[in-house]
This record gives sequence, structure tokens and C-alpha cells, in this order.
Amino acid sequence: MFGYIYVNEQELKLREYTTYRSFYCGLCQELHHRYGRRAQMVLNYDTTFLAIVLTGLYEPETITEEKRCLPHPVHRHPMAKNDAISYAADMCVLLAYQKGMDDWEDERKVSGRTVAALLGSAYQKIAASYPRQTKAVEENIRLLHEAEAEWKDGGMPDGLSADIDYVAGLTGNFLGELYVWKDDIWQDDLRQIGFYLGKFIYLLDAVDDIEKDRKHGNYNVIEAVFRAKGISENEDIWEEPCKSEIQKILAGMMTEASHAFERLPVLEYAPIIRNILYSGVWCRYAALREKAEKKKKDGKAVQ
Repeated sequence: MFGYIYVNEQELKLREYTTYRSFYCGLCQELHHRYGRRAQMVLNYDTTFLAIVLTGLYEPETITEEKRCLPHPVHRHPMAKNDAISYAADMCVLLAYQKGMDDWEDERKVSGRTVAALLGSAYQKIAASYPRQTKAVEENIRLLHEAEAEWKDGGMPDGLSADIDYVAGLTGNFLGELYVWKDDIWQDDLRQIGFYLGKFIYLLDAVDDIEKDRKHGNYNVIEAVFRAKGISENEDIWEEPCKSEIQKILAGMMTEASHAFERLPVLEYAPIIRNILYSGVWCRYAALREKAEKKKKDGKAVQ
């Protein structure tokens, strides 16, 4: 589900991109330091963004060092280290464990069960340290499972499984809690950033997976909405009116997340954060659209 909150590299200055990479590599190093090499496999861009936002807001003492790493042993790379990155590393493991369990329970993916098993002890430590965040993740994933079960049981058109705001909002709920690092005056805006990013991630993941889900009969909120509206289950989401409706929903989510960010007193790293919020998040969407268009052209060429 995660990996959609990334920069638009072409629009960043070299210095800004180097800074962004220092957070990404620093988060990777922190995962290794806290939980061993096995934890590095769950590194993602979404929690890198979390680390940058929290660093920009709270301005913790940050140390950047040039180091070699296993994936890049030849050249040294800048790696940032601070308390916000440590927190992001914990949240990265928390999410990865739950995603692994979710993949196992939904699709019996052995890879998901393996990831969860490898991170089990780390997850228990994190759960003890961050009960609010852990409870939010566990409770909302449970509600997601209920919505999926309703759909598989032939859910009614007015059921929760076909309510796109409700279902996407469950991911928003727990990501919103993960964005709240401290109990202070900034928590409401941070929670709003996480909430709308979570909804965006969930829906974009549904767009990404819809063909696979249709093939295997898995739950997909977009497909559930189509069925509730009496639309053919083979409807092309890249054609009108579906295309415009999905774009409108996604744009609304990112507008709310961006408004919440602009209320925060973030100066350092603000250009990087704005690049991601206003441009970077759309790169994956554009790639999915281009892939669909290419597939159509190739299909027509074969005919």
C-alpha cells in the first residue's frame, strides 16, 4: 500500500535532492541501528516524508554524516540522524508489520507472513512505547477487514464497503495518528496531513491494484463503488466519467493535506515538502495513467 509519497526529482534543485536522500538513507541506517538489517527491507518513501515534516516543524538537532552502506559500498552517502528520524523508523516498522499481517490474512501471501514474523519482536517493543499509534493502526485495519468481508458476502449498495470516504478514511485515521509525534498545539494540523495523505494513498493503491483485484476477485473500493452504482465491473477507470471523478477525489485529498501543512511554521525543508505535496505525489498517478494508455495502444496494434 505504501510508497506513493515521493519527490518529483526533476523539479528539485540538486542540493534539495541531496538533502532528501540524506533523510532516506538516514532512515535506512536508523532501521538497521534499531532493529537490524531485516528491518531495512521495509524502508519506504512515505515514512521518509514523515521524518522530513517532523524535522522541519520541531527542528531537532540533526547530524549528517557521510557513510558507506551495504547497497552502495563504493561511495559514501550523506545520512541524516535525529529524533524525528528515529520516530519515523519506529512508525515504519509498525506499518510494515501490520501490512505483512494484512497481506497474509487477505491473500495468504507467504511474503507478508514472513515479514511479520521477522518484525514481531520489534513490533511488540514499538507497541509498548506507542500505544496510541498502535491502537489506531490495529483498530482501523480491523474495520477495513470488516468492510472487505461485507463486500465478499455480497454487500448492499448502501453498505460501508461501497462508501469510499469511510473506507479510505480508515487508512487516513491511523496515518493521522502516526503523524502526531507530540501532544502540542501542532497536533491537529499534523493529524490532518496524515489523514488526507492516508486517504490519498489508499485510493491510489486501489487504482494501482484494480486490474489485479478484478482478476483474483479481491476487494477493491473502486470496484465496490462501481457495483453499487450499477456500473459494469469491467469499466475502464481511465475513461470518462470515472477518470475525472477519481482525479477530483484525489485532488481534494491533497488540497486538504497541503492546507494543513501551510498552517505549520516550517521553514527549513519547506521546498522539499511542497515539491512532494504539490507535484511528487502525482508522479505515480501519471505513471499509472501512461501505463494504461500504452497497454491500450499495444492492444489496438495487435488487433
